Amino acid sequence: MTKRYLFTPGPTPVPPEVLAAVGAPVIHHRSPEFLPVYERVLGRLRDVCRTESDVLLFGSSGTGAFESAVANLVSPGEPHLVVSAGSFGDRWVAMTTQYGADVDVLRYAWGETPDPDDLRARLAEREAKAVWVVHSETSTGVVSDVRALAAAAKEAGALVVVDAVSSLGAVPCETDAWGLDVVVSGSQKALMCPPGLGLAAVSEAALAATGSSPRFYFDWERTRKAQRALDAPVTLPVSLVSGLDVALGLLFEEGIDAAFERHVRLGRAARAGAKALGLELFSPDEDRSAVVTAVRVPDGIDATDVVKGVRDRFGMTLANGQGELKGKIFRLGHIGWFDVFDITTQIAAVELVLAELGADVERGVAVTAALEAFENAPVA
Repeated sequence: MTKRYLFTPGPTPVPPEVLAAVGAPVIHHRSPEFLPVYERVLGRLRDVCRTESDVLLFGSSGTGAFESAVANLVSPGEPHLVVSAGSFGDRWVAMTTQYGADVDVLRYAWGETPDPDDLRARLAEREAKAVWVVHSETSTGVVSDVRALAAAAKEAGALVVVDAVSSLGAVPCETDAWGLDVVVSGSQKALMCPPGLGLAAVSEAALAATGSSPRFYFDWERTRKAQRALDAPVTLPVSLVSGLDVALGLLFEEGIDAAFERHVRLGRAARAGAKALGLELFSPDEDRSAVVTAVRVPDGIDATDVVKGVRDRFGMTLANGQGELKGKIFRLGHIGWFDVFDITTQIAAVELVLAELGADVERGVAVTAALEAFENAPVA
């Protein structure tokens, strides 16, 4: 039997304590056994989002949390601005367009990092009710400076909506301190749970600005009112909520700042290992890129063959490129329940498969480079 390794940027590996909670006997969503768990999870989500506002919890993927923001904030014909530099920025474009918004797109090439001065200039030309941004663009490995982007949006009087699906719990995301009106995320990435829970931290300003689009399941006010009475308006996936309770407990046991530092070190290790193989990074070579490392394949090599080779030979699931990057890059995930030996395992497997595919890679140095990068440099 081949041992299986999940090294994608989502879903991510789930700690056994969380799996045990998910696999426990199902309890009723309004029972005395569940309500303390529900209350604790809602409080811990406020802590991880760094907000005093309500964090609304839905039985959905992260995309469901995306849609809750669009359904509540967009009215047909309203001006909205999306900052897009990859697949998930394009998802904001698709959703806001589907709901009838008058969508302006500040578009970058995949792999570029959005610039707050560009945003400031665009908003000076055209007003927007809300600016929709991606914190960690998983398709490229770019982590944007959301704090600076939010400041530019606020100067123009716009709401700020952030996709933090892969960043929440991995890199700092200060909802209140940075003036973020909506932060959406999901359970299956740095929060170390199976897929199936979406969440949205929603400011009072965002609640006051809800639009006219039809909504029922994702209605913010309905959900907020029910949560405050610990009486969810629908049947929650109670097993996943119980798992999230355990996962958040593990995160805070480690310490949220310690988790951020660990992710910085993991990113350094992944980048150092890739560079030691003689490979070119696609994602930025900076500490902020602590979620996923995107790596270009050598000339003449298809990333699809790398991903397939690593999977078939070693039971490891890496991520191919998405969209226009498919076959051109592979992505090493390192968010959530990862340690440095997960990074070295990925790097070692990639080295062997690339060599088999005929790539000219330097052998026997990448693992050491990754370990040294993880251990040696202090984190500011």
